[in-house]
Amino acid sequence: MGSIGTGVRNSLTKYDLSASTYAPDGRIFQVEYAMKAVENSGTCIGIKAVDGIVLAHEKLITSKLLVSQSNNRIQTIDTHIGFVAAGLLADSRHLAGRAREEAESYKNIYRQPIPSMMIAKRVAGYVSAFTLYSSVRPFGLASIIGSVDVHGPALYMFEPSGLYYGYNATAVGKGSTLAKTELEKLDFSTLTCEEAVKHAARIMYLVHDDAKDKDFELELTWISPQSGNKHKVVPKELKDEAERLAKAALDDGMDED
Repeated sequence: MGSIGTGVRNSLTKYDLSASTYAPDGRIFQVEYAMKAVENSGTCIGIKAVDGIVLAHEKLITSKLLVSQSNNRIQTIDTHIGFVAAGLLADSRHLAGRAREEAESYKNIYRQPIPSMMIAKRVAGYVSAFTLYSSVRPFGLASIIGSVDVHGPALYMFEPSGLYYGYNATAVGKGSTLAKTELEKLDFSTLTCEEAVKHAARIMYLVHDDAKDKDFELELTWISPQSGNKHKVVPKELKDEAERLAKAALDDGMDED
């Protein structure tokens, strides 16, 4: 609503008091406000490789007093499912908790891990429900879920409206536009998880350099043959190598300029 004039804004104020109220042009302002929270958050990247999934997050350091490696944004839903979100951290943890409940419920009933498509449908339905009633508000986040099941790797991105799509790779957050441009250059038909880790680190350093507003910590997790097809943190040796290559590529780019 930043582009709306003062007079028009005042006349439309009553339409943004509830997520269940539509403006005359069909917009739901509270959903748009939620997207603003996403756009002001650190960048998240998800990549589907031929042998697994890689998730990355640009955790912005807002204070030097914070303990390093704390308040991580990438979370585990089930042994084969990873979750990362850009936006409000409290909303992210609530949604991850709900996703864990859905995964546990499915396993208790069917005695097998929840399939990728099923966890995507259940999470999307839950997010969508928070846009339907005046007593709640939309989630102030956009989330990415990566999973590996019997059908192979799968990656989904969810918007605050509850809309979701399957992706080969996607990005959300402040640097998502530049990140998506870089992701589109990758060949997903041959991309391995180890290569995806290095690309994710390179892209994250590139989009952060474009902003340069705060220091950041790079979070990297994967579901790969090397991790036993379980969602785990990328080994320190591989992460350090990926960050070293990312910084070298960034320096080379600066020298060329």
